[in-house]
Amino acid sequence: MSKMPNYTSTTNACKLCKPLGASLAFRGIEGCVPFLHGSQGCATYMRRYIISHFNEPIDIASSSLGEKHAVYGGSANLKLGLKNVTAKYSPEIIGVATTCLTETIGDNVPMILNEYKEEFADENSPLVVHVSTPSYAGTHMEGFLAATRATVEQLSGPAAKHEKINVFSGFISTADIRYLKDVCEDFGIEYSLMPDYSDTLDGPALNEYPLVPKGGTPLDDIRKMGGAKASIELGSTLPGQTAGTVLRDKYGVQLYQAGLPIGIRETDAFMDLLTKISGKPMPEKYIGARGRLIDAMVDGHKYISGKRAVVYGEEDLVVGVAALLAEIGVKPVLCASGGHSGKFEESIATVLEGLDCAMPIVKEDVDFFDIEHLAREEKVDMVVGHSKGYSFARKMEIPMIRVGFPIHDRVGGQRILHLGYHGAQGLFDLITNTVIAKKQSDSPIGYSYM
Repeated sequence: MSKMPNYTSTTNACKLCKPLGASLAFRGIEGCVPFLHGSQGCATYMRRYIISHFNEPIDIASSSLGEKHAVYGGSANLKLGLKNVTAKYSPEIIGVATTCLTETIGDNVPMILNEYKEEFADENSPLVVHVSTPSYAGTHMEGFLAATRATVEQLSGPAAKHEKINVFSGFISTADIRYLKDVCEDFGIEYSLMPDYSDTLDGPALNEYPLVPKGGTPLDDIRKMGGAKASIELGSTLPGQTAGTVLRDKYGVQLYQAGLPIGIRETDAFMDLLTKISGKPMPEKYIGARGRLIDAMVDGHKYISGKRAVVYGEEDLVVGVAALLAEIGVKPVLCASGGHSGKFEESIATVLEGLDCAMPIVKEDVDFFDIEHLAREEKVDMVVGHSKGYSFARKMEIPMIRVGFPIHDRVGGQRILHLGYHGAQGLFDLITNTVIAKKQSDSPIGYSYM
């Protein structure tokens, strides 16, 4: 392998900004309006980016700081912005996330919010939660997890013991969220899933635009999370401090952490966990789905066995997809992410253990310049990831399987099911048919029968 080029710039980052992730998490809370303390451009960019993937409108408020606020601070603008949002939207809660500008100038947001509460709040005012999310110090995934943790820290409290299970799903698609809800219900588990943007970012067509869409994790559920029977937190590269660890350390809520259930082995582990918590065996519908998936893998193995893939995106998603690829006979020769948890390589090694797959090249904190360079070296047959990798897949003339976020050049990115046996079945069919279509289009005779 040739040496990587020596440069210090970032070319087409394989990550998005931290407050964007926080905005998505806040959107999954009932009655919440995301609010960015920073320039108007940040909110405009994030709205446009999120809308392009979800094909749903989203309002993100802003304190709209300008040049003078970089010198004198943004306290007045933040207070005025909160007053305006309260008057226009009548939200139940406002989620305030900082940006590069306000973190750089050093605005003391907790102090400003305390002043706002003393000066303007009354018993009818919305709740306000806040999270520190400077883009120069993290990714959208880190912002998402930080906002979830901050909301639990600031809203939950001591609560009477109850039978609900807290489910912290991580950053997944709206279809994945609905799948987790169905699985919990099929096991007879009462749950509080957070954040839940399955309706707020993938709702039905309406005659009138709601300023605050219905759906999201109920505030009362968040307040009572400290009394839950247990918490399940999905993700194999989670930081040391999460919403689940907060509830464990403050209120003694038992915490189970597991990787995203993508592919057979990871889904098996997740189903075993639900069986342990609920005391009930895996429902027949999932036993049947698992059997059909294995049958499909046997049927299609000859078309994809030995193919080589590059996988990129959020670390947890890449870990799960790499496991699925190895299970179906595709070699994930390069796993890459713009994240930098420090747990990426170890997590990849863990999910591939025992499978007929050599350890791939694993790169964190990389951009698409790095990924393209390594992909050319490894002579890959397919690209698996979100739309930001399309340009290099096109240049290399290799097929692309779209998963994760953001998907800007296809319809339905928010409805891709990645989790469980059903998600693995859909991804297997998509991957196999993409390989067949590539071979078919490259054939001089364009055969029509396999």
